[in-house]
Amino acid sequence: MAESYAQALVLTAPQGALDEALTRDIEAMLSDTSVLQTWWLAPAEAWEVIFVASEDDDLAPLIARVRTHIGKRPIDANIVSAELHFRRKKLLIADMDSTMIEQECIDELAAHAGLKDHVAAITERAMRGEIAFEPALRERVGLLKGLPVTVIDDVLRERITLMPGAKTLLSTMRASGAHTCLVSGGFTAFVERVAKDLGYHESHSNVLGVTDAKLDGSVKEPILGREAKLATLIALRNTLHIAKPETLAVGDGANDLAMLGEAGLGVAYRAKPAVAAAAHARIEHADLTALLYLQGYKKDEFATA
Repeated sequence: MAESYAQALVLTAPQGALDEALTRDIEAMLSDTSVLQTWWLAPAEAWEVIFVASEDDDLAPLIARVRTHIGKRPIDANIVSAELHFRRKKLLIADMDSTMIEQECIDELAAHAGLKDHVAAITERAMRGEIAFEPALRERVGLLKGLPVTVIDDVLRERITLMPGAKTLLSTMRASGAHTCLVSGGFTAFVERVAKDLGYHESHSNVLGVTDAKLDGSVKEPILGREAKLATLIALRNTLHIAKPETLAVGDGANDLAMLGEAGLGVAYRAKPAVAAAAHARIEHADLTALLYLQGYKKDEFATA
C-alpha cells in the first residue's frame, strides 16, 4: 500500500503581488485532495496550502495547472515536501555568481580588459550546458592574462552587489542551526569576500594564477566544477551527519545540476531553462527569502540580516 505524505504548494512573489482571489483559485484546484491547512507566510508575498498526497501520485500535472493559471504574473509556484522532520534544512550549499550575487565575476573582470561581451557569451553558453565548464573556464581565464591583480578589489568595490534576500536567508538559516557553504566555480579572491559578508561557515572555489602582481592567465587545477560541487555536498552531509532530506542546494547554471539533484531540496534560482526544468523547485520572481518560505518559515520568523 502506498504511503501518504504532507506536501506544501507554496506561492512566493515580490511584495504585493499575491492576492486572496488567486489563493482561492489554488484551493479550488486542490478540491479533490486532502487539504490540511492554508495560511499566509507573509501577507501578499508568500502563501501555502498543506495537503496530503500518496507517494504514487504524480504532482507534475497539478503544478503545471497552477503555473498556467498564474500566467505572466510575477509569482512562483512550487510543491515541496512538508514533512515536519525534514522541512527546515540543516545544510545550505549555494552557488555564488548570479545566485548569491547579481553578477558573474569573470565577466566583470573581463570588462577591465575590454572583453566583457566576448567572455560573457562564453559564460552564458557554459551556464546553459552548451559547452563543458572546465575548458570554458580555462579559455576565459586565459583572456585575462596581464590584468593587474588590483583589478579584483576594484571589481569587488564597484561592480559586485549581493542578491536581494541573501543576507536574510543566511542569517535565518544560521540562527536555526543550519551549516552553510558557498561553493563556486568562480575565484577565491571573490568568493571568500562574499562568504564573509554573508556569514557563510565555509567556502570552496577556484584559485587564479598570479605572477608579478598580474593575472597570468591560469587557474589552479583541478578546477572546481560540477562534480566538485556534488562531492562537497555529499562530504558535508556525511561529516555533519545530516540526512539527505535535510539538505538545501541553490544555483542557476548547468554546473549546479548535480548538486541540485542530490540535495533534499534543489532550487533553481533565476536559472537557465534546462536547470529550472530539472530542479525540484524554481524561483524566477521572488528574492532569496523565497527559499525560507519553501521551508515553511513565516516572515516574522526571519532573523535580522
